[in-house]
Amino acid sequence: MADLPPLSLYIHIPWCVQKCPYCDFNSHALKGEVPHDDYVQHLLRDLDTDVALAQGREVKTIFIGGGTPSLLSGEAMQTLLDGVRARLNLAADAEITMEANPGTVEADRFTDYQRAGVNRISIGVQSFSEAKLQRLGRIHGPKEAKRAARLASGLGLRSFNLDLMHGLPDQTLDEALDDLRQAIELDPPHLSWYQLTIEPNTLFGSRPPVLPDDDALWDIFEQGHQLLTAAGYQQYETSAYAKPGYQCQHNLNYWRFGDYLGIGCGAHGKVTFPDGRILRTAKTRHPRGYMEGRYLERQHDVATEDKPFEFFMNRFRLLEPAPRAEFARYTGLTEASIRPQLDAALAQGYITENAQFWKITEHGKLFLNSLLELFLADEA
Repeated sequence: MADLPPLSLYIHIPWCVQKCPYCDFNSHALKGEVPHDDYVQHLLRDLDTDVALAQGREVKTIFIGGGTPSLLSGEAMQTLLDGVRARLNLAADAEITMEANPGTVEADRFTDYQRAGVNRISIGVQSFSEAKLQRLGRIHGPKEAKRAARLASGLGLRSFNLDLMHGLPDQTLDEALDDLRQAIELDPPHLSWYQLTIEPNTLFGSRPPVLPDDDALWDIFEQGHQLLTAAGYQQYETSAYAKPGYQCQHNLNYWRFGDYLGIGCGAHGKVTFPDGRILRTAKTRHPRGYMEGRYLERQHDVATEDKPFEFFMNRFRLLEPAPRAEFARYTGLTEASIRPQLDAALAQGYITENAQFWKITEHGKLFLNSLLELFLADEA
């Protein structure tokens, strides 16, 4: 019998001013105006059909992602979050994050979002180099990025995050570290520091730029990690750093194999039931179909043999120890069912184990894919 994990809500806003060449998220370049009110009504109807899946649980975190959620009017955001509060049991101290682009950040609108309940803003900076931003297809410049960060800082929000990328086309070590120094100077409580990867079905995928080689990428990561650590940031996930007490609670819930409802175009959900069943849902990707009221695109139960891989794929992204008891609680399986794979991981030095926890080692972090492959169904 599985114990129900904590519950979060993800809300997807699909529009952008323009599509970035590296982006494989479900986002659509805006033609005309954002249909603010219509889309919010569809989101709330979508939520109506999912409310039963919450099973009365309290919702601990909300994450509004995109696209560019900061294209939504303050009024529409108020209607949306009021509607969520009316339908779900939202925790009094819930973390409510919204993604924003520096180019679409307006001071008065930020205040409106805050009034609606948003208490954490994640700003997609990516770089402070004018040339690199143009190469990434970003519509903002370094000045706007800094202005947005200072604005977020001055609002007295619970927290704010800056998204930064490294390993950019033709980026040198000095350029990458310079970006990081400028981000640290803005003193965000949280920094997401991603390596640019080329994804299929993107503009970069069809015309790949020249990226730094593996040795250069390793130097960037190693020296950047030292810079962040020296500035008081702790790495808690593959590409996430935070000052103590400022980890993103929403993302922690994903990686701890928590549950989440997903509403909006292309949003994914994961829901556990008392009998141990785990349901995954995916909503209609294209705004046209979605706004005709066809919300659910597909859903499936996670096969028993796939649960160990899914659990560890999330869990081992986090650097914190993984409580052994949670495997049985959140999957409904016994630890004995994966003992051979655990023993193999221990023998290869990928993890350590004590009475309470498993913990990924430095060696395990370097060979994460090999570690996870041990838990793939056909390996069992």
